[in-house]
Amino acid sequence: MIAPAMDLDMYQHPATLRNIGLLRQYGNHLIDAEHGELASGLVGKGRMAEPEHIIAHLEQFFAESNQLAGTQVLITAGPTREQIDPVRYIGNHSSGKMGFAIAENLARKGAKVILISGPTQQKISHPNVAVVAVQSASDMYEASIKHYPDCQIAILAAAVADYTPREKRDQKIKKEGGVSTLNIELVQTHDIAAELGRRKQEGQVNIGFALETHDEEANAQKKLENKKFDLIVLNSLNDPGAGFGTDTNKVTIMDAGGKRESFPLKSKKAVAEDIVQAILKINNHAAV
Repeated sequence: MIAPAMDLDMYQHPATLRNIGLLRQYGNHLIDAEHGELASGLVGKGRMAEPEHIIAHLEQFFAESNQLAGTQVLITAGPTREQIDPVRYIGNHSSGKMGFAIAENLARKGAKVILISGPTQQKISHPNVAVVAVQSASDMYEASIKHYPDCQIAILAAAVADYTPREKRDQKIKKEGGVSTLNIELVQTHDIAAELGRRKQEGQVNIGFALETHDEEANAQKKLENKKFDLIVLNSLNDPGAGFGTDTNKVTIMDAGGKRESFPLKSKKAVAEDIVQAILKINNHAAV
């Protein structure tokens, strides 16, 4: 836990902000400086948090750290890559940021997290998170089937390819003289969400994601029902700042009982907290 105190200009200096960000990436927690009169006579952000505020922060942190103790969670995150040849693949723009933010949030609350991640630049170092790295939709399917029976909660945040090439070439496909088109036959991949829905046992909670471009709520509702989700998190590519590759997201959380709640644009870490709180309300193993 870090509770910094420094003058206004120093606190806003790019080097300070960069180093604070680096400390957070290593898993440290910041008790942010507060606004007020500083030693230099300036007024602004830089005062160390008041002792009672530090104590309140610590109490909240340690209360949350036991909230999901004894609960095992499976999370899928990031994209998949479907090989065409040794050089090329079919993929998507998913960064994995949302899934990793949820994993970190749940780990801080005491859950043991199995994070099945496609290829991504995201990193996580929490001791409660075990990362299973995969490449293809088939890899992610096999890993999910393997770990799902031991989990009380499954959160399917990955952007899994719906199709994969029927034939995966062993050699790089070369341009052929005079041929201006290339036909690649695609076949459907395993539907991870549907399969976990079929295998779902009493006491297990499944959460899905729906990234839509049109008829958003209708499509999300259909997916919620067909995949036997308890919750579905809807976001739209029509909303600026939401979707792939951003540090923010704007979501609507829908449950199987017909309740829905929409949230404004927030950082993905803040969105992760909203999602986790929604899960806690329906999870029989969590202390709400």
